[in-house]
Amino acid sequence: MKKSKGRTARKRRRKHLQSFTDGVNCSHKLEYIKLKKWLKGRGFEDSNLRPAEFWDTGRGLMTTKALQAGDLIISLPEKCLVTTGTVLSSCVGEYIVKWKPPVSPLIALCTFLIVEKHAGAKSLWKPYFDVLPKTYTCPVCLEHEVVNLLPEPLRKKAQEQRATVHTLLRYFPPLDKQRNAKLSILKDHDFLENLTFGWDGPSWRLLTALKLLSLGADEFAFWKRTLLGDVISARNEQQTLNVTAKICHFLIKETQHTLLQISQLKRSKENLKNHLALVEALRLEDLKILQKSAEILCNLNMATT
Repeated sequence: MKKSKGRTARKRRRKHLQSFTDGVNCSHKLEYIKLKKWLKGRGFEDSNLRPAEFWDTGRGLMTTKALQAGDLIISLPEKCLVTTGTVLSSCVGEYIVKWKPPVSPLIALCTFLIVEKHAGAKSLWKPYFDVLPKTYTCPVCLEHEVVNLLPEPLRKKAQEQRATVHTLLRYFPPLDKQRNAKLSILKDHDFLENLTFGWDGPSWRLLTALKLLSLGADEFAFWKRTLLGDVISARNEQQTLNVTAKICHFLIKETQHTLLQISQLKRSKENLKNHLALVEALRLEDLKILQKSAEILCNLNMATT
Protein backbone atom coordinates (compact mmCIF):
# COMPACT_ATOMS: atom_id res chain seq x y z
CA MET A 1 0.00 0.00 0.00
CA LYS A 2 2.80 2.41 0.89
CA LYS A 3 4.55 1.71 -2.39
CA SER A 4 1.35 2.38 -4.30
CA LYS A 5 0.75 5.60 -2.38
CA GLY A 6 4.30 6.72 -3.23
CA ARG A 7 3.72 6.16 -6.94
CA THR A 8 0.45 8.06 -6.78
CA ALA A 9 2.10 10.97 -5.00
CA ARG A 10 4.94 11.07 -7.54
CA LYS A 11 2.48 11.03 -10.43
CA ARG A 12 0.54 13.85 -8.79
CA ARG A 13 3.72 15.90 -8.37
CA ARG A 14 4.78 15.25 -11.96
CA LYS A 15 1.35 16.27 -13.22
CA HIS A 16 1.49 19.49 -11.18
CA LEU A 17 4.99 20.29 -12.47
CA GLN A 18 3.95 19.60 -16.05
CA SER A 19 0.93 21.90 -15.75
CA PHE A 20 3.20 24.65 -14.44
CA THR A 21 5.61 24.12 -17.37
CA ASP A 22 2.73 24.16 -19.88
CA GLY A 23 1.12 27.21 -18.27
CA VAL A 24 -1.07 28.02 -15.26
CA ASN A 25 -4.60 28.94 -16.35
CA CYS A 26 -5.53 32.48 -15.22
CA SER A 27 -9.01 32.72 -16.75
CA HIS A 28 -10.65 32.49 -13.32
CA LYS A 29 -9.18 35.83 -12.22
CA LEU A 30 -11.64 38.73 -12.09
CA GLU A 31 -9.66 41.01 -14.44
CA TYR A 32 -9.61 38.30 -17.13
CA ILE A 33 -13.31 37.54 -16.67
CA LYS A 34 -14.04 41.24 -17.25
CA LEU A 35 -11.67 41.33 -20.23
CA LYS A 36 -13.39 38.32 -21.82
CA LYS A 37 -16.79 39.98 -21.39
CA TRP A 38 -15.41 43.22 -22.85
CA LEU A 39 -13.94 41.38 -25.86
CA LYS A 40 -17.18 39.53 -26.44
CA GLY A 41 -19.03 42.85 -26.49
CA ARG A 42 -16.70 43.93 -29.29
CA GLY A 43 -17.28 40.86 -31.40
CA PHE A 44 -14.54 38.51 -30.24
CA GLU A 45 -15.32 35.04 -28.93
CA ASP A 46 -12.95 32.11 -28.65
CA SER A 47 -13.35 28.87 -26.73
CA ASN A 48 -9.87 27.42 -27.33
CA LEU A 49 -7.56 30.02 -25.77
CA ARG A 50 -6.95 30.79 -22.11
CA PRO A 51 -4.80 33.47 -20.44
CA ALA A 52 -1.95 31.77 -18.59
CA GLU A 53 1.32 32.32 -16.72
CA PHE A 54 4.33 30.39 -18.02
CA TRP A 55 7.34 29.83 -15.77
CA ASP A 56 9.94 30.71 -18.41
CA THR A 57 8.24 33.38 -20.55
CA GLY A 58 5.67 34.96 -18.23
CA ARG A 59 2.15 35.88 -19.29
CA GLY A 60 0.65 34.58 -22.50
CA LEU A 61 -2.10 32.45 -24.05
CA MET A 62 -2.47 28.69 -23.87
CA THR A 63 -4.62 26.52 -26.10
CA THR A 64 -7.05 23.90 -24.84
CA LYS A 65 -6.61 21.67 -27.89
CA ALA A 66 -3.75 20.44 -30.02
CA LEU A 67 -3.07 22.71 -32.98
CA GLN A 68 -2.46 21.41 -36.47
CA ALA A 69 -0.45 23.03 -39.24
CA GLY A 70 -2.55 25.71 -40.92
CA ASP A 71 -4.94 26.15 -37.97
CA LEU A 72 -6.10 29.68 -37.21
CA ILE A 73 -4.85 30.53 -33.70
CA ILE A 74 -6.58 33.84 -33.05
CA SER A 75 -8.61 36.40 -35.00
CA LEU A 76 -9.42 39.75 -33.38
CA PRO A 77 -12.05 42.19 -34.68
CA GLU A 78 -10.69 45.65 -35.39
CA LYS A 79 -12.81 47.05 -32.53
CA CYS A 80 -10.56 45.14 -30.11
CA LEU A 81 -7.37 46.73 -31.45
CA VAL A 82 -5.75 50.09 -30.73
CA THR A 83 -4.95 51.25 -34.25
CA THR A 84 -4.15 54.58 -35.89
CA GLY A 85 -7.84 54.83 -36.74
CA THR A 86 -8.73 54.27 -33.08
CA VAL A 87 -6.47 57.11 -32.01
CA LEU A 88 -7.63 59.56 -34.69
CA SER A 89 -11.31 58.91 -33.99
CA SER A 90 -10.85 59.48 -30.24
CA CYS A 91 -11.21 62.77 -28.34
CA VAL A 92 -7.50 63.53 -28.86
CA GLY A 93 -7.55 62.73 -32.58
CA GLU A 94 -8.26 66.27 -33.81
CA TYR A 95 -5.39 67.68 -31.72
CA ILE A 96 -2.95 65.03 -32.96
CA VAL A 97 -3.86 65.76 -36.59
CA LYS A 98 -3.33 69.52 -36.14
CA TRP A 99 -0.07 69.28 -34.20
CA LYS A 100 2.97 70.80 -35.91
CA PRO A 101 5.39 69.26 -36.63
CA PRO A 102 3.42 66.04 -37.15
CA VAL A 103 3.90 63.53 -34.34
CA SER A 104 5.08 59.99 -34.93
CA PRO A 105 2.58 57.09 -34.76
CA LEU A 106 4.25 55.96 -31.53
CA ILE A 107 3.79 59.38 -29.87
CA ALA A 108 0.16 59.49 -31.04
CA LEU A 109 -0.47 56.04 -29.59
CA CYS A 110 1.21 56.91 -26.28
CA THR A 111 -0.85 60.10 -26.03
CA PHE A 112 -4.05 58.13 -26.56
CA LEU A 113 -3.10 55.55 -23.94
CA ILE A 114 -2.20 58.23 -21.37
CA VAL A 115 -5.51 60.04 -21.90
CA GLU A 116 -7.54 56.83 -21.66
CA LYS A 117 -5.62 55.68 -18.60
CA HIS A 118 -6.28 59.04 -16.94
CA ALA A 119 -10.01 58.64 -17.65
CA GLY A 120 -10.05 55.64 -15.32
CA ALA A 121 -13.46 53.96 -14.96
CA LYS A 122 -14.90 56.26 -17.66
CA SER A 123 -12.59 54.83 -20.31
CA LEU A 124 -14.10 52.32 -22.72
CA TRP A 125 -10.73 50.57 -22.66
CA LYS A 126 -10.56 50.05 -18.86
CA PRO A 127 -10.80 46.20 -18.97
CA TYR A 128 -7.81 46.25 -21.33
CA PHE A 129 -5.80 48.61 -19.14
CA ASP A 130 -6.52 46.50 -16.05
CA VAL A 131 -4.59 43.54 -17.47
CA LEU A 132 -1.57 45.50 -18.69
CA PRO A 133 1.66 44.66 -16.80
CA LYS A 134 2.70 47.14 -14.13
CA THR A 135 6.42 46.94 -14.96
CA TYR A 136 8.37 46.21 -18.15
CA THR A 137 11.83 44.88 -18.98
CA CYS A 138 11.90 45.91 -22.63
CA PRO A 139 14.66 48.48 -23.44
CA VAL A 140 12.40 51.50 -23.92
CA CYS A 141 11.03 51.11 -20.39
CA LEU A 142 14.32 50.81 -18.52
CA GLU A 143 15.59 53.46 -16.13
CA HIS A 144 17.91 56.02 -17.74
CA GLU A 145 21.01 54.79 -15.92
CA VAL A 146 20.25 51.22 -17.01
CA VAL A 147 19.51 52.12 -20.65
CA ASN A 148 23.01 53.56 -20.98
CA LEU A 149 24.39 50.09 -20.21
CA LEU A 150 22.55 48.42 -23.08
CA PRO A 151 24.38 47.14 -26.19
CA GLU A 152 24.50 49.81 -28.91
CA PRO A 153 21.77 48.37 -31.23
CA LEU A 154 19.28 48.14 -28.35
CA ARG A 155 20.31 51.50 -26.95
CA LYS A 156 19.71 53.00 -30.37
CA LYS A 157 16.20 51.54 -30.43
CA ALA A 158 15.54 52.87 -26.93
CA GLN A 159 17.03 56.36 -27.23
CA GLU A 160 17.61 56.99 -30.95
CA GLN A 161 21.36 57.30 -30.47
CA ARG A 162 23.61 58.22 -33.38
CA ALA A 163 25.09 55.52 -35.64
CA THR A 164 28.41 53.77 -34.76
CA VAL A 165 30.28 55.59 -37.52
CA HIS A 166 32.27 57.56 -34.91
CA THR A 167 33.74 54.31 -33.61
CA LEU A 168 34.92 53.46 -37.11
CA LEU A 169 36.48 56.83 -37.87
CA ARG A 170 38.77 56.84 -34.83
CA TYR A 171 40.93 54.24 -36.62
CA PHE A 172 41.46 56.30 -39.76
CA PRO A 173 43.66 59.40 -40.25
CA PRO A 174 41.61 62.60 -39.78
CA LEU A 175 43.68 64.35 -42.44
CA ASP A 176 42.60 61.96 -45.21
CA LYS A 177 41.55 64.38 -47.98
CA GLN A 178 39.02 61.88 -49.32
CA ARG A 179 37.45 61.16 -45.94
CA ASN A 180 34.33 63.29 -46.44
CA ALA A 181 33.83 61.90 -49.94
CA LYS A 182 34.08 58.34 -48.58
CA LEU A 183 31.55 59.08 -45.85
CA SER A 184 29.23 60.64 -48.40
CA ILE A 185 29.44 57.53 -50.58
CA LEU A 186 28.75 55.24 -47.63
CA LYS A 187 25.78 57.36 -46.59
CA ASP A 188 24.33 57.56 -50.11
CA HIS A 189 24.55 53.78 -50.48
CA ASP A 190 23.19 53.04 -46.98
CA PHE A 191 26.42 51.62 -45.57
CA LEU A 192 26.43 53.53 -42.28
CA GLU A 193 23.73 51.42 -40.60
CA ASN A 194 23.63 47.83 -39.32
CA LEU A 195 27.40 47.53 -39.06
CA THR A 196 27.66 44.51 -36.80
CA PHE A 197 29.68 41.61 -35.48
CA GLY A 198 28.05 38.18 -35.37
CA TRP A 199 28.82 34.59 -34.46
CA ASP A 200 30.38 34.18 -37.90
CA GLY A 201 32.50 37.34 -37.57
CA PRO A 202 32.12 40.90 -38.89
CA SER A 203 29.17 41.44 -41.20
CA TRP A 204 29.71 41.97 -44.92
CA ARG A 205 28.35 45.52 -44.56
CA LEU A 206 30.88 46.35 -41.85
CA LEU A 207 33.80 44.92 -43.84
CA THR A 208 32.67 46.74 -46.99
CA ALA A 209 32.42 50.07 -45.16
CA LEU A 210 35.89 49.59 -43.67
CA LYS A 211 37.33 48.57 -47.05
CA LEU A 212 36.07 51.78 -48.59
CA LEU A 213 37.44 53.87 -45.71
CA SER A 214 40.77 52.04 -46.13
CA LEU A 215 41.14 52.91 -49.81
CA GLY A 216 44.39 54.71 -50.56
CA ALA A 217 44.49 57.93 -52.57
CA ASP A 218 45.47 55.94 -55.65
CA GLU A 219 42.64 53.43 -55.07
CA PHE A 220 39.74 55.80 -54.47
CA ALA A 221 38.66 55.65 -58.13
CA PHE A 222 37.69 52.00 -57.52
CA TRP A 223 35.08 52.77 -54.83
CA LYS A 224 32.22 51.30 -56.89
CA ARG A 225 34.06 48.00 -57.17
CA THR A 226 34.64 48.10 -53.41
CA LEU A 227 30.91 48.39 -52.71
CA LEU A 228 30.34 45.40 -54.98
CA GLY A 229 32.77 43.32 -52.91
CA ASP A 230 35.75 43.23 -55.29
CA VAL A 231 39.29 42.90 -53.92
CA ILE A 232 41.12 46.15 -54.67
CA SER A 233 44.57 45.33 -53.31
CA ALA A 234 46.35 43.13 -50.78
CA ARG A 235 47.19 46.25 -48.75
CA ASN A 236 43.54 47.28 -48.62
CA GLU A 237 42.45 43.81 -47.54
CA GLN A 238 45.10 43.63 -44.80
CA GLN A 239 44.38 47.11 -43.45
CA THR A 240 40.66 46.33 -43.38
CA LEU A 241 41.29 43.20 -41.31
CA ASN A 242 43.60 45.10 -38.95
CA VAL A 243 41.11 47.92 -38.38
CA THR A 244 38.23 45.46 -37.94
CA ALA A 245 40.21 43.57 -35.30
CA LYS A 246 41.02 46.82 -33.46
CA ILE A 247 37.36 47.84 -33.42
CA CYS A 248 36.37 44.38 -32.19
CA HIS A 249 38.91 44.50 -29.33
CA PHE A 250 37.80 48.04 -28.43
CA LEU A 251 34.19 46.84 -28.18
CA ILE A 252 35.27 43.86 -26.08
CA LYS A 253 36.99 46.15 -23.57
CA GLU A 254 34.01 48.50 -23.58
CA THR A 255 31.63 45.60 -22.92
CA GLN A 256 33.81 44.23 -20.12
CA HIS A 257 33.87 47.68 -18.52
CA THR A 258 30.08 47.87 -18.77
CA LEU A 259 29.72 44.45 -17.14
CA LEU A 260 31.85 45.72 -14.26
CA GLN A 261 29.56 48.76 -13.92
CA ILE A 262 26.52 46.46 -13.90
CA SER A 263 28.11 44.31 -11.19
CA GLN A 264 28.70 47.39 -9.04
CA LEU A 265 25.15 48.68 -9.61
CA LYS A 266 23.64 45.33 -8.66
CA ARG A 267 25.20 45.69 -5.23
CA SER A 268 23.98 49.24 -4.68
CA LYS A 269 20.68 49.44 -6.60
CA GLU A 270 18.35 46.75 -5.27
CA ASN A 271 15.34 48.43 -6.93
CA LEU A 272 16.95 47.93 -10.37
CA LYS A 273 17.80 44.26 -9.82
CA ASN A 274 15.48 42.84 -12.50
CA HIS A 275 16.40 45.46 -15.10
CA LEU A 276 20.11 45.00 -14.44
CA ALA A 277 19.81 41.23 -14.75
CA LEU A 278 18.29 41.66 -18.22
CA VAL A 279 20.99 44.10 -19.34
CA GLU A 280 23.72 41.88 -17.91
CA ALA A 281 22.43 38.90 -19.90
CA LEU A 282 22.36 40.98 -23.10
CA ARG A 283 25.87 42.28 -22.49
CA LEU A 284 27.24 38.82 -21.74
CA GLU A 285 25.79 37.59 -25.03
CA ASP A 286 27.35 40.62 -26.69
CA LEU A 287 30.73 39.76 -25.20
CA LYS A 288 30.59 36.15 -26.38
CA ILE A 289 29.77 37.27 -29.93
CA LEU A 290 32.62 39.80 -29.97
CA GLN A 291 35.10 37.27 -28.58
CA LYS A 292 34.08 34.79 -31.28
CA SER A 293 34.48 37.49 -33.93
CA ALA A 294 37.94 38.36 -32.54
CA GLU A 295 38.92 34.70 -32.83
CA ILE A 296 37.72 34.55 -36.45
CA LEU A 297 39.60 37.75 -37.32
CA CYS A 298 42.77 36.41 -35.70
CA ASN A 299 42.56 33.28 -37.85
CA LEU A 300 41.97 35.38 -40.98
CA ASN A 301 44.98 37.56 -40.18
CA MET A 302 47.17 34.49 -39.70
CA ALA A 303 45.99 33.09 -43.01
CA THR A 304 46.86 36.28 -44.93
CA THR A 305 50.28 36.96 -43.39
